[in-house]
Amino acid sequence: MRILKYILLLVLLFFIGLSVFVSTQKANYDISRSKVIKTQKATVYNYVNDFKNWETFSSWIVDDKGTQLNYSNRTIGKNSFITWDGTDSDGKVTTLSFKQNDSISQKMISNGEEASITWKFKDTVGGTKVTLISLGKLDFKSKILAFFNGGIKSTVEDVYAKTLENLDKTLDFELNTFNIKVNAIVNRPGGFYLKQSITCKEKSVAKNLKIMIPKMELFFKKNNIVSTGKPFVIYNKYDKTNDIIGLSVCIPVRDSLRFSPGSDIEWANMLPFTAVKTTLTGDRSHTQKAWAKTFDFINKQKLVRNPSQQVIEIYRKGVEDEKQPSKWVTEIYVPVLPKVVPRKPTYSKPKDSTSVAKPATPLEETVNP
Repeated sequence: MRILKYILLLVLLFFIGLSVFVSTQKANYDISRSKVIKTQKATVYNYVNDFKNWETFSSWIVDDKGTQLNYSNRTIGKNSFITWDGTDSDGKVTTLSFKQNDSISQKMISNGEEASITWKFKDTVGGTKVTLISLGKLDFKSKILAFFNGGIKSTVEDVYAKTLENLDKTLDFELNTFNIKVNAIVNRPGGFYLKQSITCKEKSVAKNLKIMIPKMELFFKKNNIVSTGKPFVIYNKYDKTNDIIGLSVCIPVRDSLRFSPGSDIEWANMLPFTAVKTTLTGDRSHTQKAWAKTFDFINKQKLVRNPSQQVIEIYRKGVEDEKQPSKWVTEIYVPVLPKVVPRKPTYSKPKDSTSVAKPATPLEETVNP
């Protein structure tokens, strides 16, 4: 019994000493971790800036498969946010400010503790140098856990080191794994749709689509409008010489709808048309390659572009359906004039043994899809 009392006393003294030691340690931390990501700066910045992508690289989300995520309606830019509720942690990250392709400033609250996060992006040999800086303060419980895991700095650094490692792997594989297939010449059916149109520079197309598509989907939800298909984009104007891109973000509907004058949402009707269909499986950053392959097919087949119709992109599978960009599906339709083929001359059966039918006039018909 005396030995047991001594052991209990030693254990008690150990915890008292540990508590005193931990309480005297600095709770504030200032962490900075960097890694060279083998991807161009604009791509890395845009990927990090969209909270929809965080579950693919944020270590505290990746490591907890049961984490429930929620997002702001707009997931990029100032005041956008992500919240999570997992087995080991819960919290929220909000974007406070940003400088395009340069830096992002955010506030994180994790298990009740607040910290500031700054992302910095810099061109370097081999890709982009991404630096993740965090300033924060741990409570007593977190200081205890940090003590048994190598200290405050080591604990927080490990989280951010894993995050940057995940980001590198994700961007290297997910964004660079893609497949382009020119399917066939098809007859694309028409239909009603709602659209919102803008004009912008080519470099702003991807950014604007990330804003406009969720905005359009939210409009449908708020107004109880039923869609009949996936979102798509019509490229009304593509002037590379003057860097002017006119586009409409669209969602198909079953019936005609009317809106008050001045609304930026319009109803329209698409007529059926013939087009070359190409399917891109992978991240949408490869759409220009898919366009190029489509135009090459058109030239080789000696097809003629239809000037009365515009190119459209249908987003069959995106971030809402599949978190891995390598599995996204985009269909591209480039309108062409119907290809015609002459029908072989046919002869009717003679009415009697003394008369012979004349050859029928050759007919033209549209090639079936």
